[in-house]
Amino acid sequence: MKKAVFCILMSLILLGMLIAISIFIYLATPPSSEKITKIVFIRQGATFTEVARTLKENGIIKGIRKFSLLVRCCRDTRRIKAGEYCLNTAMLPLDVLETLVKGNVVEHLITIPEGYNLYQIADLLYKAELVNRDKFLNMCLDPSFVSSLGLEGYSLEGYLFPDTYRTAKNAGEKRILELMVARFRKVWVDEYAKMAEELGFTMREVVTLASIIEKETGSPWERPLISAVFHNRLKKRIRLQSDPTAVYGIPDFQGKVTKRHLKRESPYNTYRHSGLPPGPIANPGEASIIAVLYPAKVDHLYFVSKKDGTHHFSNNLREHNMAIRKYQRRNR
Repeated sequence: MKKAVFCILMSLILLGMLIAISIFIYLATPPSSEKITKIVFIRQGATFTEVARTLKENGIIKGIRKFSLLVRCCRDTRRIKAGEYCLNTAMLPLDVLETLVKGNVVEHLITIPEGYNLYQIADLLYKAELVNRDKFLNMCLDPSFVSSLGLEGYSLEGYLFPDTYRTAKNAGEKRILELMVARFRKVWVDEYAKMAEELGFTMREVVTLASIIEKETGSPWERPLISAVFHNRLKKRIRLQSDPTAVYGIPDFQGKVTKRHLKRESPYNTYRHSGLPPGPIANPGEASIIAVLYPAKVDHLYFVSKKDGTHHFSNNLREHNMAIRKYQRRNR
């Protein structure tokens, strides 16, 4: 009897040692000595079996059963996070598990240029495979979502701050929008809010005028001058007559603004309507916001393109008409 018990105990000890050695070898041995990088996507809501199968198919782990045992021993089954991962075939099982549990997903850099509107931003993010274009735009134009972010108006136009962002592919439309609006709020400091109040402008009105300035010129030194023209015209109740406002809302507009565009009926068209448009026409950078708050101290009321990226500024209509004839003649 004692001999039988001894044999059983020895067998169990031997089995335990074999299992321990097997586990040690598994933990200490990568699937391959050759380091081959793989991009692996773990979908939201994927079961652990699906996750393990995906890893096995990409050569990141050797066997599903052993990896499953490892995960269960570490009690990490429910802690694996969805997302896009950059893994390689020379990683040890524990390193793979740690990466998935920590959610060390691949992050993509995306740059939003100054002056892009909602639709251009949606196209840019869609091409980068970061958003569903329709869902992104629907959220941008959802008044309840805009309100939930503490903003006025029915659209996020103007508040998606131009910058370079780092985001994961599975971040989602909501997270990306919140990120851009948060960046805008970080830029909109107390000094700007105080200056806007002194000018009698709301934040939305500042962003609206800044978006027009952003679209009117790409020359940094001109922004305060462009701003002065619009401030002076607003004070004198003269229509802003800004070309970019006349074409806002035209899908995929490219090319030259024509007289037909200037006559187009749109609440944003400042050739047909006095004062500021009902909202921004693009997403301005900080320089244009500063230009609104600190316009140049000049009496200019008009400006015309010199066809070299800059403008000629005039204080009265006679000077303006002379400038038009001069630069139109030069253009011809």
